[in-house]
Amino acid sequence: MMSTDDSNRLVSAKALIGTHSYPRHVAIIMDGNGRWAQKRFMPRAFGHQAGVKAVRKIVEYCAKHEVEVLTLFAFSSENWRRPKDEVSLLMALFMATLQREVDKLERNNIRLRFIGDRAAFSDKLQAKMAEAELQTQHNTALTLVIAANYGGRWDLSQAFRTVAEKIADGTLRHQDVSEQLINQYLSTADLPEPDLFIRTGGEQRVSNFLLWQLAYTEMYFTPTLWPDFDQKLLEEAINSFKTRQRRFGHTGEQLLEQSL
Repeated sequence: MMSTDDSNRLVSAKALIGTHSYPRHVAIIMDGNGRWAQKRFMPRAFGHQAGVKAVRKIVEYCAKHEVEVLTLFAFSSENWRRPKDEVSLLMALFMATLQREVDKLERNNIRLRFIGDRAAFSDKLQAKMAEAELQTQHNTALTLVIAANYGGRWDLSQAFRTVAEKIADGTLRHQDVSEQLINQYLSTADLPEPDLFIRTGGEQRVSNFLLWQLAYTEMYFTPTLWPDFDQKLLEEAINSFKTRQRRFGHTGEQLLEQSL
């Protein structure tokens, strides 16, 4: 019969290895909308519209399978460099999608959060984002995080700036600065770190997305363009995640010993 100590060690080992059924937090770079449209000899706008349909499917899957957090990289701080017409279209699509989808999120008990520097957006869009967050703030089935005008370096910079200001005014001492403290001032401070990072579209880089938070995240890259990324392909990514041994600095032998 297994003792309490043995049982606790087994639970600890399982937590390290990552043998839970689904990741708590999935983060996705949704890449390939423009190329999807170009392959079909259509304007890039059609790719972005098709990408919104793919988002619905992935959100539905995550809510159904009790993933706690889904973070989607919708618009990076570097995306302002795109052609002005495309940026304008993305902003209009962003607003239209918010107006159309928030009530659906509310009905399905999904909480909506935004991370990123909102100052560059129009006052109307900022107000709509705040309204959507307020409307869904008490929902518990899934937290859907939209990274908009977000960059990992921006996130770190604003956290460091806040810490520096608190040291300057005497609220903090420099001795207080630690990883845990910095984490408190990131835009994701109230969320678990991502367990699984997915990038569609064939590129194999993180592109300034959640740089701090991805330190121990399992990576999954697929050539599938985002509008074609469906629930079946998400399940394939999650199944790959389930096979990973998450050691967090330990050796495989240590994990094996803890599981005995």
